[in-house]
Amino acid sequence: MDPKSSSSQPHIEIVFDPSIFPTKTQNHKECKRPLSRFLTKYHGGYFRISLSLCSQALLWKTITEQTQDNQDPFKKMLPSVALALLWSLSLGTMIIQSLLYMLKCMFQFEKVKAEFLHHVGVNYMFAPWISCLLLLESSPFHIPYHQVIWWAFAIPIVILDIKIYGQWFTEGKKRYLARMANPTSQLSVVANLVCARVAAGMGYKEAALCLFSTGMSHYLVLFVTLYQRLPGNDGVPTMLRPVFFLFIGTPSMASLAWKSINGSFDTISKMLFFLSLFIFMSLVCRPMLFRKSMRKFSIVWWAYSFPLTILTVASNEYAQVVECHTAHALMLLLSLISILVFFSLVASSAIALQSTKAAYGRSNGNDTNTCGETGKDIP
Repeated sequence: MDPKSSSSQPHIEIVFDPSIFPTKTQNHKECKRPLSRFLTKYHGGYFRISLSLCSQALLWKTITEQTQDNQDPFKKMLPSVALALLWSLSLGTMIIQSLLYMLKCMFQFEKVKAEFLHHVGVNYMFAPWISCLLLLESSPFHIPYHQVIWWAFAIPIVILDIKIYGQWFTEGKKRYLARMANPTSQLSVVANLVCARVAAGMGYKEAALCLFSTGMSHYLVLFVTLYQRLPGNDGVPTMLRPVFFLFIGTPSMASLAWKSINGSFDTISKMLFFLSLFIFMSLVCRPMLFRKSMRKFSIVWWAYSFPLTILTVASNEYAQVVECHTAHALMLLLSLISILVFFSLVASSAIALQSTKAAYGRSNGNDTNTCGETGKDIP
């Protein structure tokens, strides 16, 4: 080659900017952010755990009240000890979950906003307030400023009611109830009913009746809408089918709320209890409906526990009024099912958590390029 021709070629120098190529140390730092990765996957649906724990505390308080006249000191003391331990665990779980969600609001506000605008995720905004009200009602200890605390929990529920119910009336086609309604929409109704029950217990009869009528009027519309399966309503994904058990929890809580308002478990309370019992039997007779959602553990499994526990509490109230062997047998059966489901979920969650920790440990031992591909959180 002619040296002159080669010298006339332009000189090209390739420069590598090290800042655009992450080093091993930088990748390692990215891998050391487990809290950030967890907050990304953490959502309002995790409050199903606190709902389950708090409803179990309510069940054990009901059992404790019924064993106060028992002459056997062991049978009298056991429910009280179980209630104190379970209530303390529920309170601790609720505090931890609330702090985690507050961190998510601080550092990942856009994801929280997207969840608030989602037709399923927005309904779980009611879950922490329901849990707090159940804690307030089931407390085995004296809580000062009981009424002030109730107002602190009731006001956010009313604000969310205005937001959700108002958009069904006023906003465009994207927010029609026929398009937005799904089984988790019943959590807004449950929140009103729990709030009404606690208000009635404090003597706020008018406030309780107001919340009860608001919740039940929307429940009737919601129940008919979901029952009709109108075109355009896609419902919930297959993996979320355990939330169908909320069809049991809503009329059960309505029967308990009306009992607190009226002062007795009368005909209306019995009718609502029978409705929840019928829906329970309808779901139990269709196990194939939940087959795909039960293949692998998911946080959605906790949706089974809360409605079953509220149904058990309602059956307890019914058995105290009717006083027949069939009613007491039904109460014992539902209590056994509720407690077994609860402990099964606790065991399944513990196993899944151990698997998660093991997977995360293996991911730290591998090359840093695999960061984020292992160590998955519980879905």
